[in-house]
Amino acid sequence: MQTISSHADRETVLVDLALQGGGSHGAFTWGVLERLLEEQWLKIEGISGTSAGAMNAAVLADGFAEGGAKGAQAALETHWRHVSEASRFSPFQRSPVDRMLGRWTMDNSPLVFMLNTMSRIFSPYDLNPSGSNALLPVLEEGINFERLRNSPIKVFITATNVRTGRPRVFRNADITPDVLLASACLPTLFQAVEIDGESYWDGGYSGNPTLTPLVTELVSDDTIIIPINPVERPGTPTSASEILNRLNEVSFNAVLIKELRMMALLRRTADPGNGEGAQWARMRVHLVRNKIMDTLGSSSKMNAEWDFLTMLRDEGRKAADEFLTEHGGSIGKRSSLDIDRMVEGV
Repeated sequence: MQTISSHADRETVLVDLALQGGGSHGAFTWGVLERLLEEQWLKIEGISGTSAGAMNAAVLADGFAEGGAKGAQAALETHWRHVSEASRFSPFQRSPVDRMLGRWTMDNSPLVFMLNTMSRIFSPYDLNPSGSNALLPVLEEGINFERLRNSPIKVFITATNVRTGRPRVFRNADITPDVLLASACLPTLFQAVEIDGESYWDGGYSGNPTLTPLVTELVSDDTIIIPINPVERPGTPTSASEILNRLNEVSFNAVLIKELRMMALLRRTADPGNGEGAQWARMRVHLVRNKIMDTLGSSSKMNAEWDFLTMLRDEGRKAADEFLTEHGGSIGKRSSLDIDRMVEGV
């Protein structure tokens, strides 16, 4: 579905994207990207992504290298269709009651409940000794990694080094299926992914996503963040699943919030001349609001039904439309996200 842009006559603005991870909730990002790619005045210089955000980034950059914006849109749809097909025979499905009531949650699935319980007792080395991952063939068949290596869009993928606890950022020439699986490797569900003799877990623990390479290695001064994990939720969680869900959201947002806080502080204190501090201080930051995630629990991140994925895609397109209407005029001129709030009370 092509949308008529109200910014069609604008001069080209160079931007970079920051894509959070979050399992199948990354289909929301698919919708945002699909909509942004329709704006010819937006030129994507680079993308930083983690977990599902990493896969969206790699797929987009590969598709763009092959066929420009339309090639990127087609590649994203093909990728998510393959993700859905790969999960069709998964034992982890919604309960009949949730299907009947139209709820996307998998909290009431007996097998999901069993998996959550067993993951607290047994490790993935016990439950999945072969280390198999259903996403591996999806990535191997769906992405041309040689073409990605030479894509005009620079890609930065974050994974967490198990030994050091530090992030490692992989760039186009380094990206392989294992790198993408490492960036999405939740340690309670999957064995650590070994790359160059080091073991890696999900990049969300150390950068979700990492902003640093966008600031220090690109020309663009505008970063558009596409979030998956809500920063704020009303009320206090009381059930075990709600507490765990909120704990994961706080953990996976922590590093990004710290980087934004540093950016806000450097705006106040950095020398306006050259240097890395000045690079951080002059960044303009934008955020596509993600309201749908306030209504979804963490278990639905495992739901890869096509109807669910396309619902999220449509919500992503809607959110991108609202963002462009409200804040499109700010891109290239000023931040539309008030990051000074990040340092209040700090």
